[in-house]
Amino acid sequence: MRTIAILNQKGGVGKTTTVVNTAAALAIKGKRVALVDLDPQAHLTIHLGINPEELEVGAYQVLTQNVEAKDAFIEVRENIFLMGASIDLVGAESELVNVVGREIILREAIETVKDEYDFLIIDCPPSLGLLSLNSLAAVKEILIPLQPHFLALQGLGKLLETATLVNKRINPELRVSSVLLCMYDARTSLSSEVKNDIEEFLLGSRDSQCAWNRAELIPTQVRRNVKLAEAPSYGQTIFEYEPKCNGAVDYMQVAEYFINSISPKEAPIKIQEIEHKSDEEVLSDNQTQEMNEAID
Repeated sequence: MRTIAILNQKGGVGKTTTVVNTAAALAIKGKRVALVDLDPQAHLTIHLGINPEELEVGAYQVLTQNVEAKDAFIEVRENIFLMGASIDLVGAESELVNVVGREIILREAIETVKDEYDFLIIDCPPSLGLLSLNSLAAVKEILIPLQPHFLALQGLGKLLETATLVNKRINPELRVSSVLLCMYDARTSLSSEVKNDIEEFLLGSRDSQCAWNRAELIPTQVRRNVKLAEAPSYGQTIFEYEPKCNGAVDYMQVAEYFINSISPKEAPIKIQEIEHKSDEEVLSDNQTQEMNEAID
């Protein structure tokens, strides 16, 4: 089973849209896909037409009540299985504060279903607390969706540093595998400039031992498309809502990229120290405190 966390600390970048529609495309291709919604806002759950308030068993119960993963996944589409989220996840971090091994609860849970699915994709919350830490401890890959603008480049650096910290302390197999540009407009020079900057940055890391030394910019860019924004309000994937639009075409190509690309090697990646930076300097003060509290 290939395990991927979709991570970005900034909202509105296409994170949940990417989870839903990449999963839908993979399912169309015959892959069995497990989805985990770890965001208390439950946008992934809602996008797939499930009312979070009606969930009897979901991610919260798996994290806090020792419920087995197989009992939390529900089939929401052919080949798509969801471990849903609810507002109860807001309290999960405080409930687990004294639990030994709290950062690997999800990893241990999904280990029991690894032979049931081809892909497991986690929709991470937009924060660096215990929920995100459980996500990153449970997977081997991170996909980072980005909007093509300058501030996105600044956010990318922070996300890569977060991957470094988790790799060093919790999950030595974790790596950033790919970056996906969303809401892309080829008519603007800024989009092309950001795309080129990211490609140059990732290529420059190839000879290093960092957690993103094999990361790739996915060759398909998800174009701006109003249909992608409309589909969630109907509880549908883009392939159900408007299967011939640009958004559907783009996400099908993203799915094909993952089907055809090589999954991460089993050998852990040793992360080199970031020159002249301690762990406390790698992340901003607030991020470091939040992540350290979750790890400790």
